[in-house]
Amino acid sequence: MHVGGKAAREGSAIDSFCAWDGETLVLNILGQPGAKRDAIGKVKGKQLKVSVTAAPVAGRATDHMLRFLAEEFGVTVNDIRVVFGRFNVNKQLRIKSPGKLPPVVGKHLAQA
Repeated sequence: MHVGGKAAREGSAIDSFCAWDGETLVLNILGQPGAKRDAIGKVKGKQLKVSVTAAPVAGRATDHMLRFLAEEFGVTVNDIRVVFGRFNVNKQLRIKSPGKLPPVVGKHLAQA
């Protein structure tokens, strides 16, 4: 499932909001807690905006985001690891072998 391009190293900067590292998808996220609905938004620079309804209290918004993204990418919550940003709106996630890609991610990776 690896698509061409540079591999992203763990915890490192990537050239866009997402990149493959072998079978693992690396995503830079700009989180928006306390939103009206859970949604994957537009790309903002080198981050993908992800809104969640959960409040930013003690990591609950991140936990909620992981559950939401697990469904969107066709994986279990255990297949997603927070590299950094657990208690911050700026996050990097590693998604092991995603079963599906949301349109904004699939479109970007097809162009890469």
